[in-house]
Amino acid sequence: MSLTSLSGTQLVLEAHGYTASIASIGASVRSLQYLGRNLIVPFDAEEVRPFFRGAILAPWPNRVVDGRYTFGGVEQQLSITEPLRGHALHGLASWLNFAVVRQATDRLVLAATVEAQPGYPHRVTLEVDFALDAGGLRTAVTAVNAGPNAAPYGVAPHPYLVAGEGHVDDWTLHLPARRILTVTPDRLVPIRIRDVNAEDLVAFDFRTPRTIKDMFIDHAFTGFDRDADGQVTVRVTTIAGSGVELSWGRECPWVQVHTADQPEPSIDRIGLAVEPMTCPPDAFNSGTNLNVLEPGRSTRASWTIRAVD
Repeated sequence: MSLTSLSGTQLVLEAHGYTASIASIGASVRSLQYLGRNLIVPFDAEEVRPFFRGAILAPWPNRVVDGRYTFGGVEQQLSITEPLRGHALHGLASWLNFAVVRQATDRLVLAATVEAQPGYPHRVTLEVDFALDAGGLRTAVTAVNAGPNAAPYGVAPHPYLVAGEGHVDDWTLHLPARRILTVTPDRLVPIRIRDVNAEDLVAFDFRTPRTIKDMFIDHAFTGFDRDADGQVTVRVTTIAGSGVELSWGRECPWVQVHTADQPEPSIDRIGLAVEPMTCPPDAFNSGTNLNVLEPGRSTRASWTIRAVD
């Protein structure tokens, strides 16, 4: 596949008032609009994708602390891709060039392979299925262990949701999560899981929708209140009530939420990262909700972004 821009081949889906632009590098949702309104923070096709916007994070989401873990009795050292904190961040798939498997006006299937390499001596194939309908943009990621040995695996998306005009501070968040993974303030190293109704954590309790204001969030949440179908929905809205929501099922028992704080004013808190995850930060070490894929076995996770009017 020939590259047509720095972010890869540009692929567009349109249906039911939605328009999604997908960049082949990282199978990234470069932009998503409903009736011309941005639902995520977009990026330009001719720029190197900033801050993992819209990328697929696999074979692990979030951080592996110090880039070091032990699996199958063998210690592994990953490349440090978050130098300021000293961790391996967001997997290996986000800079792969995904190939088109199937394309229609309202559906796109991309595929790539994470090859065995130092720190992750496993071959995992990824298929990313994007579909637009009246219910929004659904993304499903299927992973297959194509190697000879069991492989640790996790996945998540990385959209920055946009409710409408203004910034994160102006928007109302509904996050139906009862528990939070506390972290160290400097390196965001996981400490322990606690209830959000603890006296020192109530600021993180968004089970009743409220304005985010100037609160800093870069935490993983779990213990969800699910609907009758097992779905979790995080909703971000403006004062007028319009906005965006992201839903997912039981295959993702975690979500990372980040207020996208940046020192540069033009990009500070312009979107709320909402990342449903199959496992929490540093799962390669803790083993919590970690998928262990045996040779030839597969696993699938999906999520949907839709407009709120």
